[in-house]
Amino acid sequence: MDGVLYHGERALPAALTFMRALAERPHAFITNNPILPPSRIADKLERMGFERPDERLIVTSAEATADWLSERKPRFRYFAVGADGLQLALAEQGLEDPERADFVVVGEGPGIDFEQLTRGINLILKQGARLVVTNPDTSVDATLNGEHRVLPGGGALVAPFVMATGVEPVVIGKPEPLLYRMAMARIGHTADDCLMIGDRPDTDIAGAVKLGMSTALVRTGRFAPGEPWPEDVPRPDWDLVDLDELRKRLGL
Repeated sequence: MDGVLYHGERALPAALTFMRALAERPHAFITNNPILPPSRIADKLERMGFERPDERLIVTSAEATADWLSERKPRFRYFAVGADGLQLALAEQGLEDPERADFVVVGEGPGIDFEQLTRGINLILKQGARLVVTNPDTSVDATLNGEHRVLPGGGALVAPFVMATGVEPVVIGKPEPLLYRMAMARIGHTADDCLMIGDRPDTDIAGAVKLGMSTALVRTGRFAPGEPWPEDVPRPDWDLVDLDELRKRLGL
């Protein structure tokens, strides 16, 4: 969502117009960012001038992770490293148990330290806990105190656990299919009649193409106008400057 609809706390002008034009059509929001719960994302969108969306139509990698764990073991026990969005999602379906966890779950946000690393590593090596990461992004864009910053993503924060244990994590977020499938189920549509709009080729576009969705990349995020397309990533149906250009292409 950051890079498509807004930058930090600032809505992109084309995004406000686009979302007003899209209001009567089924749509959902998916994000690899596990830091905020859907309610706070909805609050954020409303503050920036968007119509407040139904929280059920905001699907985060934290929610998807909790669903994935629950499908494998109802009332799972977990040890989690991450911010409120992840902790709240896991607590709704599982039991926090840093001594006997079935899963070590890594998200994003501040707080990871030597003690948490040590606990997670020992749960994996000594008790057979499964390592799970909310999303594979090695870095993410953020705005702190009005300045653009690059922060470590889930892929970077899970790396110390991987290095110490030799265990590869289960990855939940884009480009894996679960987030897309959850969103499609909530709007009652299938891949062949959905359009995925994103700003990152390696996650947003790559995952959607694998599922057979139509795709549109907007170059309002990190992937800037003029940047060459990555060789190992399938191309989208539309590679556009912004949402205003997409709105015109769609006839909205």
